[in-house]
Amino acid sequence: MDQIQSEFQSLLRDHSIEVNAEQLTQFETYFKELVAWNEKMNLTGITERDQVYVKHFYDSLSLSFYVNMKDVHSLADIGSGAGFPGIPLKICFPHIKLTIVDSLNKRIQFLQNIVDQLSLDGVELIHGRAEDVARKPQYRDQFDLVTARAVARMAVLNEFCLPFVKVGGVFAAMKGSDPREEVEEAARSMRVLNGKLSDNHHFTLPMDCSDRHIILVKKTAATPKAYPRKAGTPLKSPII
Repeated sequence: MDQIQSEFQSLLRDHSIEVNAEQLTQFETYFKELVAWNEKMNLTGITERDQVYVKHFYDSLSLSFYVNMKDVHSLADIGSGAGFPGIPLKICFPHIKLTIVDSLNKRIQFLQNIVDQLSLDGVELIHGRAEDVARKPQYRDQFDLVTARAVARMAVLNEFCLPFVKVGGVFAAMKGSDPREEVEEAARSMRVLNGKLSDNHHFTLPMDCSDRHIILVKKTAATPKAYPRKAGTPLKSPII
């Protein structure tokens, strides 16, 4: 274990997350594959090793500081991109059944490679638009926890993500800058989609002290039949 991994392990330990040697090897393999694939397709603008460990891996795992992952058995990561936060959470909490939805097939191919390289079990990768996938009975109102990291504004994310959440489950929107204005704008979409704001956590990333916010929305009732609307509509015409 080198200094970067040792610091990463220590940062997680501060939040009662223990990462063993096998898991550290998985993170290192993930990093190497991310950088290699990034040369042929646009996955991330962050490729320096120490930055990937903090701004992608640690940042993804920060969700577990505010949500008890022992109570999460099913997780859907919507618009996951290069696999954040879903894959780091799966590495550290292998009991979770992870479903990733992404609209770009190239990213799904990258993620399949990661799942194979890391020998991850219980991961389903779906190439599709969130609005279409959420209409399928096996995914609608089914997940304990649904995440989206830096995908869109809250009014849009609510329609992308809340249809996947089971009643009593949680949607977690992971944001950078202060989302208060977004949250206010999204109040109507939360009501319409049977979500209720339960928390807005703020913290700063170690080393560069970037702001991060995690907005937690509880699902109070099943998704109304009219939602989500057809693919593309939530972005063009958010519920506000």
